[in-house]
Amino acid sequence: MNDNPLALVVEDDPDAASIFSQALKAAGFKVEIIGAGDKALERLTVTTPALVALDMHLPHVAGPDILRYIHAEPRLAETQVIITTADSSMADTLHDQVALVLLKPISYSQLRDMAKRLRSMIG
Repeated sequence: MNDNPLALVVEDDPDAASIFSQALKAAGFKVEIIGAGDKALERLTVTTPALVALDMHLPHVAGPDILRYIHAEPRLAETQVIITTADSSMADTLHDQVALVLLKPISYSQLRDMAKRLRSMIG
């Protein structure tokens, strides 16, 4: 069994994606960065990540559409989702559908600490 569960960082801002990736690696995840919504959906059809850090405003396919796909796919039922957005009203509407909602800007330490908590729950 893989000691480091897979986390997908679905974020189109390269700087934010890098920070999220580093924080998730520090929390014990193996990380893949995906910069567009359509590419994230393609990847989700062939892999079962333990965690998805999901931006809501992405090129090609929006974050809410990806979230709906994750919830509709039985294979992804155990996948934890962290929503990352600067849109506080969107964050409020999605809060009950995901493990965490983090409002941007998100610090490295904030994401790392939250990811460590989720990592301990995943096993």
